[in-house]
Amino acid sequence: MTQNSPTGGRMTRRERSWVLYDVANSAFIMFATTVAPIFYGSLKGGEGIVVDWGYTETVASIILALLMPFFGSLADFKGNKMKFFIGSVGTGVVACAALCAPTGAFGFLVVYAVAAIGVNSSIVFYDAFLVDVTSENRYDSISTKGYAWGYVGSLVPFLTSMALIILGPQFGLDTAIATRIGFVITAAWWLVFSIPFIRNVKQTNYKPKVRHAVLSTFKGLAGTVKAIAHDKKLLMFMIAFFCYIDGVHTIIKMATSYGTDLGIDANQLIAALVVTQLVAFPSALLYGRLARRFGGRIMLVASTFAYALITLYAAFLMRTALDFWVLAICVGLFQGGIQALSRSYFGRLIPKSQANEYYGFFDVFGKYAAILGTALMSGFTHLTGSPSLGILSITLLFVLGAVFLILMPRSADLKREGANSA
Repeated sequence: MTQNSPTGGRMTRRERSWVLYDVANSAFIMFATTVAPIFYGSLKGGEGIVVDWGYTETVASIILALLMPFFGSLADFKGNKMKFFIGSVGTGVVACAALCAPTGAFGFLVVYAVAAIGVNSSIVFYDAFLVDVTSENRYDSISTKGYAWGYVGSLVPFLTSMALIILGPQFGLDTAIATRIGFVITAAWWLVFSIPFIRNVKQTNYKPKVRHAVLSTFKGLAGTVKAIAHDKKLLMFMIAFFCYIDGVHTIIKMATSYGTDLGIDANQLIAALVVTQLVAFPSALLYGRLARRFGGRIMLVASTFAYALITLYAAFLMRTALDFWVLAICVGLFQGGIQALSRSYFGRLIPKSQANEYYGFFDVFGKYAAILGTALMSGFTHLTGSPSLGILSITLLFVLGAVFLILMPRSADLKREGANSA
């Protein structure tokens, strides 16, 4: 590793700058999973919000899944990673701000899809920078701190925007206009907190530049696919990740629209999701500590089973605003941990000089899982007319994820233990 990391809990400047980008992008993710579906519902009117939103997320995920392995591989060449990161951030920030423009329901969905592609592609490059900013024995700690501070940081622009939306009518500010201003505030926050990352984080693991980078990239992708197929522990982890992250992403993206279809008041939905962020902050930090003691794989198994129980609760018991509050708190306990440890655990299994390429495949598995999850939920809801049966359809995938994690070779954990004792 080219940068020495402290042995204690204090972060280096690069580590802090890396963590701050979680604060940056989480602002958009928070607004997009709470206010955006509700605002879309006001533009469209009537029913079918879950179906439309689910299909929009599916299209955005397909585009990302097709592009990211290729762009990720190109980004692995010396000097490219930050360029791709800046391009993704720029696209996402501009599209987020453009959501304030007066459009119809369809136009809003199109611009939202562009913003979603921007933020999620930037996160792929951001995740891959983990191997550049810290040492392997600190992956779990820094990754969980990123998610933890992201949850808290995202509340600042979100609560500012919500104050405008809720209190605005008392001062003559229309709710729709206040919501559009909220998109601009979110875009500005995203941009400002991206600056320390762009200034201080450097690509230290890379492939040397070649003359025909595009051709080399295609050949490299074929080789990476073969390498993954022959690495049993990596392959099983990616299959497990594909299964359980499906449900995680689906719950994040669809919770608000699901609650809206059940008739739960919008203010109750948003307040409960704020509580999710607050609960997730200490929970994510705790996960980093527990991973050092019990191992990342064990904590991931525990999380997948917990999520399976959460989806069963949502399908059979959630009917009122109080039920949604209970669901939000339960999700907050596990959401940050399962995502952060997946990111850091994967980083231990891959060659560092090809981090972007591998994280591109990591994203493919995550995004195609999101395609399956949102499509399943939207499809079952559409066919049966029951949102409860829609969310029930993803429970099995959590169970399958846990099974594949349990069956992984023990050598993956031995590698972790050796790194943490360094």
